[in-house]
Amino acid sequence: MQKIIVTGGLGYIGSHTVVELINKGYQVIIIDNLVNSSIETLDGIETITGVRPEFHQLDMINSEKLNALFENHNDTESIIHFAALKAVGESCSNPIAYYQNNLGALLNLIQAMNDNDISKLVFSSSATVYGDPDSLPLTEEHQTKPALSPYGNTKKIGEDIIKDTTTAMAGFHAISLRYFNPIGAHSSVQIGELPNGIPNNLMPFITQTAAGLRKELLVYGNDYNTPDGTAIRDYIHVVDLAAAHVKTVERLIYNEQKSNFEIFNLGTGKGSSVLEVIHSFEKTSGQKLPYRFVDRRKGDVEQMYASTDLANNELGWKAKLNLDDMTASSWAWEKHARNL
Repeated sequence: MQKIIVTGGLGYIGSHTVVELINKGYQVIIIDNLVNSSIETLDGIETITGVRPEFHQLDMINSEKLNALFENHNDTESIIHFAALKAVGESCSNPIAYYQNNLGALLNLIQAMNDNDISKLVFSSSATVYGDPDSLPLTEEHQTKPALSPYGNTKKIGEDIIKDTTTAMAGFHAISLRYFNPIGAHSSVQIGELPNGIPNNLMPFITQTAAGLRKELLVYGNDYNTPDGTAIRDYIHVVDLAAAHVKTVERLIYNEQKSNFEIFNLGTGKGSSVLEVIHSFEKTSGQKLPYRFVDRRKGDVEQMYASTDLANNELGWKAKLNLDDMTASSWAWEKHARNL
């Protein structure tokens, strides 16, 4: 079995990707510092797959420990790098921590890969690199803009670091995946999104409100130039997103790249408004959701949705699950995780 190291592999997207990799027969080694994840996720992965992957609790800022781990796995060719701080609001209030963690970990990772002859990298990026778009849908050819948050800027700078590395280092290959808005959970309800503290994303805020953990959902802005006045995003089921990572790492493994550094958007190609997500949740859960409109948040973009043609054609991947699938699985996971 070919080894693949997954950093941040007990996080939300990472854990779902680990499941897909194991189900395809890969041997997975997980690195995670458990800052925004839980060791219990390892049990969920094992319950789903019947395999308990090798796990190392390690902070990638520690370059010596990271390099020692890679030395023990120098038969590995491929890395999928999820590990990063990811709260937009927190990044605005504590930017130094985000630059130190997200970029420091990436630099240490690339150095350790170079030192141990590991040459293939899949990078977890974000549609935030596009900023406030001039036109839609967003293609990979759209120019990136100044980020609206330090978190988004770490993804943009991260892509620049990786691109420069693929130019300078012979044989180093990388693919950057720009996610739109992942939601949903695995159908087994063994893994899903369970953020620490107050959620930063819409879906866990919806499910926590329905579960009674939050008094009401705040909808930021109902005066946008959209059909119902609320902001539009391209929501993608996390299981579809995980499947895309398998296709991507296999593109590297089988040397199918057309250049040393490639970029793919991962979304559904369809935008859904905040109210559409709420109404889908109410339909699939049978729960009436208390929500209230408040002023727009500074920095929020009116509309963002992807063109997924490149990923569809080059990776042979297409999102299969719809918005109702996403909201239904999110609620099933929340009920399971909270013992409701």
